[in-house]
Amino acid sequence: MAPRSGWKRNRAITARRQHLKSVMLQIAATEQEKEKSRREAEKQNYLSEHCPPLHIPGSMSEVQELCKQLHAKIDAAEEEKYDMEVRVQKTSKELEDMNQKLFDLRGKFKRPPLRRVRMSADAMLKALLGSKHKVCMDLRANLKQVKKEDTEKERDLRDVGDWRKNIEEKSGMEGRKKMFESES
Repeated sequence: MAPRSGWKRNRAITARRQHLKSVMLQIAATEQEKEKSRREAEKQNYLSEHCPPLHIPGSMSEVQELCKQLHAKIDAAEEEKYDMEVRVQKTSKELEDMNQKLFDLRGKFKRPPLRRVRMSADAMLKALLGSKHKVCMDLRANLKQVKKEDTEKERDLRDVGDWRKNIEEKSGMEGRKKMFESES
């Protein structure tokens, strides 16, 4: 009976979770509807304040006058937009200059992200000193020459030479004869 009651309890917990989830979704849907209607009302209020209703005149001269007024308003808006853009560019340039001065005063400079470059010492000196100076940094030229001393084993190996030749010489009766003669 214990497994059966645990199963019922798990089923009840799952049902409660589903019920809470559905209630939360319903609340979220109503909140979305309220937000949508509030935004629509704000939009209508803004349009009524800033855009008076348009009345279209009947005669051609009145329509032309209305077009001239609308063009004048468009020109004024464009001028204002241009002035604001210039002001923003000017202030951003001033901010960059101030930040640079601040870094200069602190003594800390922005370090650009560096890339690993494979360059020889000669190429590096040429880049630093320019193409006028001819500097050659041959690091191997400054090293000492070291002579290898021949050890006994190396001499023996050199004297023996190729092992195949040695085997061919000792093969057959002549080779054995030479071997006995050299031993005695």
